[in-house]
Amino acid sequence: MERCAKEIRVALIGVGNCASALVQGCAFYSGMGIGKPGLQTVCLVGYRPEDIVFAAAYDIDARKVGLDLSEAIFASPNCTTRFVESMPLSSCVVRPGFEIDGVGPVPVRTPEHRRFLPIENVYSSLEDARRAIVAELVDARVQVVANFLPVGSNRSARFYAECALEAGCAFVNAMPSLMAHEMGERFRQTGLPYLGDDVKSQVGATILHRALASLFCDRGIPIKRTYQLNVGGNTDFLNMLDEDRLEDKRRSKTEAVLSQLDASYLDPDGVYIGPSDYVSWLNDRKVCFLRIEAEQFGGVPMEIEIRLSVEDSPNSAGVMMDAVRAARVALDRGLAGPISDACAYLFKSPPVQFDEQTARQLFRQFVAEVNPSGGG
Repeated sequence: MERCAKEIRVALIGVGNCASALVQGCAFYSGMGIGKPGLQTVCLVGYRPEDIVFAAAYDIDARKVGLDLSEAIFASPNCTTRFVESMPLSSCVVRPGFEIDGVGPVPVRTPEHRRFLPIENVYSSLEDARRAIVAELVDARVQVVANFLPVGSNRSARFYAECALEAGCAFVNAMPSLMAHEMGERFRQTGLPYLGDDVKSQVGATILHRALASLFCDRGIPIKRTYQLNVGGNTDFLNMLDEDRLEDKRRSKTEAVLSQLDASYLDPDGVYIGPSDYVSWLNDRKVCFLRIEAEQFGGVPMEIEIRLSVEDSPNSAGVMMDAVRAARVALDRGLAGPISDACAYLFKSPPVQFDEQTARQLFRQFVAEVNPSGGG
């Protein structure tokens, strides 16, 4: 694939662990690093990792605002692995975001280095923040807005999606704020691409669960009961101690797995999927406990149990690298609204669910321009 001579100018909404892994990954895989293992897609329609330029970044934590992005990605409460020791200065200074619902209640004994320390709001109103952020996105010539806000920040996610619309940017929603249908239609009407919702991991709990569910179905073994329990130590898991913030996250993960099952065989209440607890010393490591109970030939019961341990943020960064590049490709092609052929492969809650094999084929078609319709 021949390289594009164009850059992809990205704004990061939230400079947490996932943003840190993505920024580090762009440096890690640039130039001669392109041959290193772990990269899902080396060249996507001519775009390579080094073509991603971080032109703007927003956060509400006092320890990050005002820092160069190359420094902010390692500031507390971030705790993901630092796999690039020497990050070059980016000339992108983290700007203050607008706090609406990004910070949930946390236990009072949580130490400062584990939790958010919000700055005082520098904007006089939501409208003042919207005007300022839209102007900054335009001035920075941002093309793609990547939303990395914490789980449960649903009103904040819509606020930044509105800013992206007004600034003429594509929007990539990495978080489980399920708005692909509602906001996706707004982006279609405005002539801009939307990719979401809730980015997958390369090999994470949900994609493993989906693969096993699909395997059982393909082999004629109905699943009766299953659970997926996850624990972790990053700020997302801390935020998710507040059950009120979990509705969209639980729904996203559950529907991603249910879409691969024959629900007629499931017991009532036979599926439980979701984040379960916060263990601070795990840092950015996520541990998944997965169990499936099924009936094999002759109605004989069978069970499978799996324990998966992964570094959470790098596991999704490679997929986000594809999503950001796919958003730029959609802009190049004049596509608008939810880019279904890309969303099904890259996100847990796309507008339309497919099995992984079909989703991968659709994404390959999108990349190869076999079916460049994309939107819909």
